[in-house]
Amino acid sequence: MSNYKGPSFYLCLPVVVCLFLLGACVTVGPDHQAPNPAMPSQWNANAGTVTVGEDQSLGRWWALFQDPQLDALIAKSLAGNPDLRMAETRIREARAARRLAVANGLPSLDLGGAYTNSRRSERVSNDAGTQDLFQANFDAAWEIDLFGGNRRQVEAADATLAASVEDRRDACVTLTAEVARSYLELRASQQRLAIARENSRTQEQTVDLVRNKFQIGLGSQLEVAQAETLLAQTAAQIPGLDSGAQQAMHQLALLLGQQPQTLKAELNQSGQTPPVPPHLPVILPSDLLRQRPDIRSAERQLAAATATVGAATAELFPRFSLGALFGVQSQSLGNLVSGSSRYWSVGPVVRWNLFDAGRTRALIDISEARRERAQLFYEKTVLTALTETENALVALDRAGHARRPEQFVVGQVEVDELVQEIRRHDRAYYVEARPVISDREYDRLYRIMQTLEDVEASSGVAVKSVNPPGLP
Repeated sequence: MSNYKGPSFYLCLPVVVCLFLLGACVTVGPDHQAPNPAMPSQWNANAGTVTVGEDQSLGRWWALFQDPQLDALIAKSLAGNPDLRMAETRIREARAARRLAVANGLPSLDLGGAYTNSRRSERVSNDAGTQDLFQANFDAAWEIDLFGGNRRQVEAADATLAASVEDRRDACVTLTAEVARSYLELRASQQRLAIARENSRTQEQTVDLVRNKFQIGLGSQLEVAQAETLLAQTAAQIPGLDSGAQQAMHQLALLLGQQPQTLKAELNQSGQTPPVPPHLPVILPSDLLRQRPDIRSAERQLAAATATVGAATAELFPRFSLGALFGVQSQSLGNLVSGSSRYWSVGPVVRWNLFDAGRTRALIDISEARRERAQLFYEKTVLTALTETENALVALDRAGHARRPEQFVVGQVEVDELVQEIRRHDRAYYVEARPVISDREYDRLYRIMQTLEDVEASSGVAVKSVNPPGLP
């Protein structure tokens, strides 16, 4: 009896080695080239309030405001903000997707076993008895990435993971800016509310004085009406200011991932608005591409879209794989491990999709359109970053020319002295009633404080124009 059992396994090795070497050299599709858009050499904004150059203190830019309460709020937001936690889940998802892409290019090995008991029909075979069949096998398969389709998928997964990391960093920058903005809005609203309430109390005293003057014949009904009108106008502003302060407090709680009433005890007391830092270090426009996490994320998304084009293009070419099956099979369990029970098969397999009604070409067109969209999105992100930075620097420069609202506030000591002076003279002379801050000055004060609030809040947007290297 011949012992020839077919071609030797070793005859397949040269074929496998050749396919492996070819697969390591051929990668279809376009290679990603990092874009290099034209950038201005310097900012248009006056550098009077900024210092051009890289500064590591921007890792904690909010510390420039020198407000411990703001530092504590930002620390809590970085630990509990829901958007950051969702960004972290997207990073874990991207990491798992990369592992999946890598695993698709590696061999697979399956272990199987079966037992069957069968009986043939007596109408079909003379041997109609029952039969047992025991079998166990190892099944191995490996698709050789000859044209780089799987390598392109891994490349796309790597870029997607990097984009997810940058998205989280960008979320950190946005979060810290929003916390600082809301905190500044809260403090500004509390200050305006305190001024309005103090002005209302003083105007109430003024109304009483004017009424007394009218009763003793030293005033007119018109003066009484004017004083009451000013008091009503001031009182009408208090509910809106109080509502604005409460809403800013609730927004802070949301950013920290807490319930709206959580921060009431901590922030209900009025505090001073942090001053705008006199000098804020910024980077040059040429460094903006590597510093802004949103720009880096857009560039990685472009890289992922480019790699996807190559993965789709690889479907136009043949696909080679190597399969192997080793096992034992016997009608008796005792003979299952004997040498005569062994069986095996091994060999390469090629598959080439010759006709799919344009499906592969359509997938390539879809990938190319997505790549073009990613390119346009990258260009838009760069332009947006330049615009945000220029606008923020302009706001910071203008902040240096703004007058502080304290210059317009009359002290409580002066108010008390005025009231005592009138009472000492028993209202024997004419006094033209005026509130502590006149209606014109009060409106002017309100506008200045609103401007300062916007300018100070824009500091967070200005710092968002650079990447805070200290953020996680």
